[in-house]
Amino acid sequence: MLVLQSLAKTGSRVVKVDTVAEFDRQDALNRLDDYRVRVAQADASIKGLKAQLEVIRKSHEHSIAASNGELDKARIDLKSIPVRSANATEILKINAEEADAAHKQLLNEVRLMEQSLAAQLKLAELIRAEAVIEMRRVELNVDRMLFRAPLNGLIVMQSIFRGGEQSQIQQGDQVFPGQPFMRIVDPDSMLVSATVNQVDADQIRIGARAFVRFDAYPDLELPGRVHAIGAMPKASGSRATYVAEIPVTLKLDRTDPRVIPDLSASVDVVLEAEDSAPAIPLEAVFRDNSGPFVYVRGSSGWERRRIELGLANHVAAVVKAGLRPGEVIAAADPAEAKKR
Repeated sequence: MLVLQSLAKTGSRVVKVDTVAEFDRQDALNRLDDYRVRVAQADASIKGLKAQLEVIRKSHEHSIAASNGELDKARIDLKSIPVRSANATEILKINAEEADAAHKQLLNEVRLMEQSLAAQLKLAELIRAEAVIEMRRVELNVDRMLFRAPLNGLIVMQSIFRGGEQSQIQQGDQVFPGQPFMRIVDPDSMLVSATVNQVDADQIRIGARAFVRFDAYPDLELPGRVHAIGAMPKASGSRATYVAEIPVTLKLDRTDPRVIPDLSASVDVVLEAEDSAPAIPLEAVFRDNSGPFVYVRGSSGWERRRIELGLANHVAAVVKAGLRPGEVIAAADPAEAKKR
């Protein structure tokens, strides 16, 4: 678990790249300092090895030059053999062989020495590369513990259980890895999270028009559209388990300054629509073998009249023909009402 060391206030507005939260980074910063020291030590070691290699190379160059001088002198002395005694001649030959052997040994030592120092230098470079990789990884971890706003918006804090009660997350709380603790909402692009009964879910389509009403503001109605439809039912909560609900997300086409995150709302989704058509309640529609009809109040009482219905929902139906605006219809059978 990580401890929230600092936190932006819920409800505050932030702009992109503002720091909105910071976890306790002290341990990670200490590790980062350690790896920076390791990288600095590796740099110093590489620099020392390179200097040592250069010094030894210069020293061996001087030794090789001296060896070349000794070898050249021995070869020149060999040219005086015709005027030397047998004993002196043998000594000159031995000196020449020793000078040649010493020169060859010195050349071989230089090669082996350079290979040894090159191996040490390579090892030091590998150690430095490993330290740099670890340092970069710790730097990323340190940066990940500092949260910056990805967009301009409004801070919405999530809730946790504290002392047996649910309350908003605050500075000093411990957060599990992967646990959401904050949302940043763009007030100019609001989404509505809703659910629809499984029976009606197959009638809803993405892009369908909708009207959103808010419990806190009964006079406020905002237009929107269906943005996404869930593929699976959501887990049932307080309702009976046999009432399965499909999650639906809607996007508001227009916002209002009064609308803030986490308000409760209700949504009407438009499946079909007819313009300029009168609608009557379903209880006023009667049917027989010939089709639907209504009772219209006339000068001599209630008259039975055939109508043509259009779109209908659970409470009302559109009348496409048979009624004129302003006419009064009966919500119950007048004959039955009269008998009572």
